[in-house]
Amino acid sequence: MSCLGKRKEEEEDQDQDLASEALAGSHVHHAQGPPKKTLKKEDSADDSNDDVVVCEISKNRRVSVRHWQGKIFIDIREYYLKDGKQMPGISLTMDQWKIFRDHVETIDKAVKEN
Repeated sequence: MSCLGKRKEEEEDQDQDLASEALAGSHVHHAQGPPKKTLKKEDSADDSNDDVVVCEISKNRRVSVRHWQGKIFIDIREYYLKDGKQMPGISLTMDQWKIFRDHVETIDKAVKEN
């Protein structure tokens, strides 16, 4: 038995699924078909927050690019319900995105070796 709690193990499994899907890119196929790739602006009460959905990876996971407070953010998000509201996961600044992007090849190589 693992020393991690059941919830932590489930979160790690979900993180591994997301990482695997992100590394595979557009080659990921789900039972419901390939991921949707769209460019659309999300409705927002705040005009300074312009979301462009780039790729819908699965039902609750999507990648989008947005401007917020004069900065560009790349959102790689898994939406979840909390108190009846849909909440987003992580968001990367441009610097964080560049670091991640620069390491994708190394990550992909490590995945192939394991």
